[in-house]
Amino acid sequence: MNKDEIKVLLEQVKDNKIDVVQALEQLEDLPFKDLGFAKIDNHRELRVGYPEVIYCEGKTVEQVKDIIKFMLTKNNNILGTRATEEMYDAVKEICEEAEYNKLGRTIVIKKKEQQTTESYIAIVAAGTSDLPVVEEAYETARILGNRVEKIIDVGVAGIHRLFSRLDEIRGAKVVIVIAGMEGALASVIGGLVDKPVIAVPTSVGYGANFGGVAALLSMLNSCASGVTVVNIDNGFGAAYNASIINKL
Repeated sequence: MNKDEIKVLLEQVKDNKIDVVQALEQLEDLPFKDLGFAKIDNHRELRVGYPEVIYCEGKTVEQVKDIIKFMLTKNNNILGTRATEEMYDAVKEICEEAEYNKLGRTIVIKKKEQQTTESYIAIVAAGTSDLPVVEEAYETARILGNRVEKIIDVGVAGIHRLFSRLDEIRGAKVVIVIAGMEGALASVIGGLVDKPVIAVPTSVGYGANFGGVAALLSMLNSCASGVTVVNIDNGFGAAYNASIINKL
């Protein structure tokens, strides 16, 4: 539950629209629900503004299904990241509204209407091979209530492609830059915009890329002052932080 929902609940008690016992029933799963194999943090949206997100990788299909089954009782929007198609098929059995982004490996369930921001997050990707991370970031930013613009395949090997979209990038409130290989795109954009840049190194690249470590180090060593960096392939983390910035 978020602050607005608890405020409404308390006002209903005050106005005698529901009794105290009914109100307690709605609050009984705070601060968390213990499922045995997982403790669902029902207090998170109240503390930080966003409900808990399910990291599906490493969990069994049944565990993911059971977690989502409980979360559905709270009528919240739900995001699962790093999910397999098998997990999605299991979730679809209990929730017809579930949507799967095959490239981004996300499960999204929209239970609550939410206002989308007027300002937007630009997600800029160097190459087509970076799209799985782009899609994870995109789905995350969208479920958190952000307007998002995707600008893809504008890496430094053909930098004129980037310049053709520069006005759109500069119009964003925050820019996520996703790149593998040497990760140079983040520095280039960081030197061209007056907005926060969140850089995401990807594991795309040949041997000396070391699974994204080369891009990570390039981004960490950027001389563009407005660039901050998240972990390799962490589209979710970039989008979560971009959402916080976009809503300030």
